Amino acid sequence: MAKKKGRTQAPRMNEHIDKPATLKDLLNPQVIERLKAQSDSLKADEAKRVEEERLKREEARKAEQKRLDNDFEHLLENSGMDWRKFK
Repeated sequence: MAKKKGRTQAPRMNEHIDKPATLKDLLNPQVIERLKAQSDSLKADEAKRVEEERLKREEARKAEQKRLDNDFEHLLENSGMDWRKFK
């Protein structure tokens, strides 16, 4: 079997120069920390708002169910018609 003659890769001397600069590299670390803190606070506010909306919907659903449980017409329409099982 013959050895394959392949191209050998030359080691890169300046790898950090080959990579494009990112926004994180260009910004001041203090600015990055402030942006992260602001992002975290906005996420927390959004989560709080979503939770409050869910609680409002849940309370409204419970209030509606309580109202319907006291409505005789609604109970009569939604009850089973097989009265023999209650004898």
